Amino acid sequence: MTNSSLVIENLHVSVSGKEILKGVNMEIRPGEVHVVMGPNGSGKSTLSYALMGHPEYKVTDGQVTLDGQDLLSLPSWQRAQNGLFLCLQHPIEVPGVTLESVLTEAARAAGKETDTIRKQMIEEAETIGFEEKFLERPLNVDLSGGEKKRNETLQLGVLGARYAVLDEIDSGLDVDALAAVSQRIQDFTQEQNLGVLAITHFSRLLEVLEPDHIHILNDGSIQMTGGPELVERLEEEGYQGLLDN
Repeated sequence: MTNSSLVIENLHVSVSGKEILKGVNMEIRPGEVHVVMGPNGSGKSTLSYALMGHPEYKVTDGQVTLDGQDLLSLPSWQRAQNGLFLCLQHPIEVPGVTLESVLTEAARAAGKETDTIRKQMIEEAETIGFEEKFLERPLNVDLSGGEKKRNETLQLGVLGARYAVLDEIDSGLDVDALAAVSQRIQDFTQEQNLGVLAITHFSRLLEVLEPDHIHILNDGSIQMTGGPELVERLEEEGYQGLLDN
């Protein structure tokens, strides 16, 4: 039985001198899906960037540990090597650098086998409906928003991350792409015991991805936590009605 967990304790984060997160607490275990929802400006993306170590997001208090190891003391690349993966809301384009070279170097840096990277890429691409021709392009160059999100999901599968932070991975996806991406992430929770922190505005992501815990983030702190029933209440009452009750 594993004691693995990603633990966020009393996390305070400031951006440009302004406090955005004001004491966030959460524990994510292998195979669990935690969903963070909240109104605009509540601090959702700040949470994802702070976890991955974006230099503009300053942690002023609290701690984050993965299997007891202090993540906040590590640079972003070491957080990634320890098994943390961030699916960006707006994946960047990297001209001149192929997807295969990125995944090969990431695997090599982590001391993993690299001979099967190409085979894994093709298999993942087929699973999520990502055309094989896109594997030859520079990273994310000339891809649509939906194709970029499929690409992020492919990278997550090939790298075999232990914990994934999904920053609005449903943004910009059509119905078919959303179904493919959310189903594949759901598969990862079952096949690879992936722990997921999914940040989203919309309940449609959760039509396939099965949440264990829903957290409502507002004004920099988690003000309500519950099960999937919270999503139904949110759709009926809105954030104001939900938080006022």
